[in-house]
Amino acid sequence: MTEDERLVRFLKEGKDWERKVTNIPGLFLLKIPPSRSNSSSVYIEINPVDSFGSPTKKRGIIIRSASELQQISEILTNPKLTQLATVIDEINPKSKSSSTKTGTDIFEI
Repeated sequence: MTEDERLVRFLKEGKDWERKVTNIPGLFLLKIPPSRSNSSSVYIEINPVDSFGSPTKKRGIIIRSASELQQISEILTNPKLTQLATVIDEINPKSKSSSTKTGTDIFEI
């Protein structure tokens, strides 16, 4: 089964809001339910993972299209963002992280 066929199958058979693990740590597929104006869709979710491969946030960055990915990529590669994140690391108190294990069904990309 090709990658395209697997994505179509996930779109048709996946549960609403189902998150699929991929072979790239921190990259997930997310099935979005239909709305009044749009049919069901598969989006990309970028969400940091812990040492077990589980997402560290309830919801990560959602990518809906290639153009949206390009815009987000430009934002993430801005050197001022790295500077801002470094300053935030220095001023914020350290947080405790929890870890849980997700399913083992991995979507190969």
